[in-house]
Amino acid sequence: MIRHAIIAALLVSGAASSLTAAAAQTASQAGTPAAGADAAPSSDRFEATIERAQSLPALRTLLISVDGATLVEEGFRGSRTTSAHNIKSASKSVVSALVGIAIDKGLIKGPDQPIAEFLRSDFPADADPRLARVTIGNLLSMQAGLERTSGGNYGAWISSRNWVRDALRRPFVDEPGGRMLYSTGSTHLLSAILTKASGRSTLQLARDWLRPAGITVTDWERDPQGVYLGGNQMAMTPRSLLALGELYRRDGVAADGTRVLSQDWIRRSWEPRTTSAFHAGRYGYGWFIETFAGYTGYYGWGYGGQMIYVIPELKLTVAITSDETQPSARGGYVQELHRLVAETIVPVVRNPPAGSSG
Repeated sequence: MIRHAIIAALLVSGAASSLTAAAAQTASQAGTPAAGADAAPSSDRFEATIERAQSLPALRTLLISVDGATLVEEGFRGSRTTSAHNIKSASKSVVSALVGIAIDKGLIKGPDQPIAEFLRSDFPADADPRLARVTIGNLLSMQAGLERTSGGNYGAWISSRNWVRDALRRPFVDEPGGRMLYSTGSTHLLSAILTKASGRSTLQLARDWLRPAGITVTDWERDPQGVYLGGNQMAMTPRSLLALGELYRRDGVAADGTRVLSQDWIRRSWEPRTTSAFHAGRYGYGWFIETFAGYTGYYGWGYGGQMIYVIPELKLTVAITSDETQPSARGGYVQELHRLVAETIVPVVRNPPAGSSG
């Protein structure tokens, strides 16, 4: 706790900020060695990472944590790590966590539970029989089979009078459990299910259930019926985004030892279930799975380059926010961020500092 207070005190308001050598030494001494290294790296070993991040015009904030010690906390172009930022579709990872907690609490039976048990009243009168076969897990893994509400269909969907019913009336373009059809509508249905299962808004659940882990949702858009938009338009600070990754890295336990999320749900969420049609990334329950410099990593991804990376073997968590108005897939920006992690962060964490001993 002391090292975090030192780090916070050293942030420079309204400008790019970094840890001083004294704070870096404190953080390094307080942490324990990451897997694959003899000692935790100090912040000054990330100079190349910070320089490369600075060269990416869209990048706004960068935070790097190793074994619970925040070693890098940088804001670029006037951005602050303490100011709320729209994390876009990275919020799908947050909704997945809320579903897991709801299952832990017995509000939802499990990922195999049919969505009809919660949403049948919103089914169209002439519903396709396959709609009754769609499960909670199908929504989480983007395998509902329903026509997507993302991409070219997104504008018409959010212009509809009832987002839940519009998502449910979409025609089937594959069988439930079939290929991945990335759709914010699927995650929005999960938000509606959480609301019906608990009798509380999804924002209330997020603020209540995730607060022990240091995660605070600052703001969140709602649909015309007042259901919070599962899968998009969620605001939180970059520090909260890092805390989300840390919660998963710690197997669902907050820094103070509070159990927030079951380890079993994290295992299920990180199990590859399908593959994106747009890139080679595998997908679980609200998380993508990729290999970074030989290490398996799990990441949440939001439009524009809102990223949370977790590489458990290295005890590494990275949070990145970017310009939310520019696409990250087209033009290769998200690949630049993947390379930033794989080429400049993983090698520092993996390789022990010169002269260190076990």
